[in-house]
Amino acid sequence: MAKQLLKPGTYLYPVPAAMITCGPVEKPNIITLAWVGTVCSDPPMVSISVRPSRHSYALIKERGEFAINLPTRDLVRSTDLCGTLSGRRVDKFVSAGLTAVPASAIATVIIAECPVNIECRVVQILPLGSHDLFLARVVAVQADESVLGEDRQIDLLKAEPFAYGAHGYWSLDELLGTYGYSAAR
Repeated sequence: MAKQLLKPGTYLYPVPAAMITCGPVEKPNIITLAWVGTVCSDPPMVSISVRPSRHSYALIKERGEFAINLPTRDLVRSTDLCGTLSGRRVDKFVSAGLTAVPASAIATVIIAECPVNIECRVVQILPLGSHDLFLARVVAVQADESVLGEDRQIDLLKAEPFAYGAHGYWSLDELLGTYGYSAAR
């Protein structure tokens, strides 16, 4: 099979589709991001990349905290909607039919309908070009009991996450192998 040379771009796929909550509890906002990732396990750290022109950018920068809310496949429409509306003009919780509840360790909200909520404090902001990267420490994680396996870890088949890639949302519903299975004898 012949390879074709493509122009440099962000071809890493799929990436998680996440709803980021930020701002004060009294007037929170949601931004949908696909540029979200794990960067360190000890201490647990994540990153999100946000355009400085976005309403949520100033809220995160001023307050130094945000929550990553991982939606289920049933929330794909709400996730998309929160990525197309501006929090400057509308209340995205109302528009998307979502419920804001106070976070446990930061002064913003999480989305009740999302089974996994990762509460974060910003430790560094790196200007990169079109986006700035917010590097953050995970300070709390909330997970619905319904998505936990017997080992008390998040079971992805129960959590029903979805990913974003090639301008579309994709389900993840089949386990193909587990860490180390290729070395098992």
